[in-house]
Amino acid sequence: MQLFRANIAHFPTPNTASSTFAEDIAIIHDGGLVIEGKKIIATGSFSSMREQYPNAVLHDHKDSWILPGLIDSHLHYPQTESIASFGEQLLSWLENYTFPTEKQFASVEHAQKIAKVFLQQLLKNGTTTGFVFSSVHQGCCNALFSAASEIDMAIVAGKVCMDRNCPADLQDCPDTAQKDSAVLIEKWHNTGRNRYAITPRFAPTSSEAQLAALGELATQYKDVFVQTHLSENVDEIAWVKSLFPKASGYLDVYDKYNLVRPRAVFGHGIHLSSDEWQRLGEADATLAFCPTSNLFLGSGLFDLQTARANNVHVALATDVGAGTSFSMLKTYGDAYKVSQLRHAPIDPIEGFYLMTQGAAVAHKLDDEIGNLNPDTVADFIIVTPRYDELMELRIKPNAEFDDVFFALSILGDDRAIAETWISGQCCYNKKETHYAMA
Repeated sequence: MQLFRANIAHFPTPNTASSTFAEDIAIIHDGGLVIEGKKIIATGSFSSMREQYPNAVLHDHKDSWILPGLIDSHLHYPQTESIASFGEQLLSWLENYTFPTEKQFASVEHAQKIAKVFLQQLLKNGTTTGFVFSSVHQGCCNALFSAASEIDMAIVAGKVCMDRNCPADLQDCPDTAQKDSAVLIEKWHNTGRNRYAITPRFAPTSSEAQLAALGELATQYKDVFVQTHLSENVDEIAWVKSLFPKASGYLDVYDKYNLVRPRAVFGHGIHLSSDEWQRLGEADATLAFCPTSNLFLGSGLFDLQTARANNVHVALATDVGAGTSFSMLKTYGDAYKVSQLRHAPIDPIEGFYLMTQGAAVAHKLDDEIGNLNPDTVADFIIVTPRYDELMELRIKPNAEFDDVFFALSILGDDRAIAETWISGQCCYNKKETHYAMA
């Protein structure tokens, strides 16, 4: 049994329409978090936790913060090495950077190498759960799940499916997409902490036959996730309209094949019609808000207010590699800037919710991750906000959490993450530059 002493912030319950995020957050100054094995046992004041668990091994981080592990709801691990490539919008980005990079993942050895680097970047930035696009290759997906399993990390991932409008050596077909995905589902879904996501890259790279095959798979495996892209770029939307002239809109392309449902996560959703907003809310689906990539590719400004009005789940995401940082803190920083341009700035407490409990609720995983409740998995991070002279100047010793979180999101980086714990094990320690993955 282990007892961690620090300030604590988390959301014990989901936010509801009748409450504000400030009302829902639990903040404990000089708090105590008790874990045993892989699970959280209790949280409370340090004095009360010390009294109740006097024999627990003490980890004293008195001037730091304990937060739930961060959840990144949309990113691409094959694009780890193409991050920060210059100057394209979505469709040319795919052609010039994404597809050439993903061809390398035909090599299992290359996939294993990048999977290790990718997971290390997540750990270093305090991300303990990722919703991850693999490449079209089965071995690429296997490499990621295998690497995550070594540290008992919660990963939701899937083999990308594409049978047109992409290089020939990155294409599968409707039959192989369905069969390969089924093999991966049987092997990995709910094995340990792994979960599978049926993953058509986006509508233009899947024929109607392939989407139908994947829809059959989604109907067969009702608890798997679905992840894809939706209405990111105006040229993309026009292309979808030309490819699927009978569909009433971009979302309807997926809806026709039973891919719009709970646990379906759609990246971006910037340019949506009122009918599409309404349908997403009705379907209990989720939009992954990817502000850094939306700004980097010039795609547009996400409309969080309309998402709220339609009761659409929203979760923050980096979208690496079009996204420019693995840091979920920086991701909220850019989300704040996007919301400023829409004249509706996102409060830092809500930003924190969208990468912890809010994401977990959207994905139906809040009984396991996203909070620090008893009997959830011990995925948490130790954050040291005042890590250099500027941060010491900006963040006062007794600053409230909203100010700490906001300053870190605008000024901070991975140096704020002192430790990342997954399943009750320290998987990253900044002082020792130690990763659980060798």
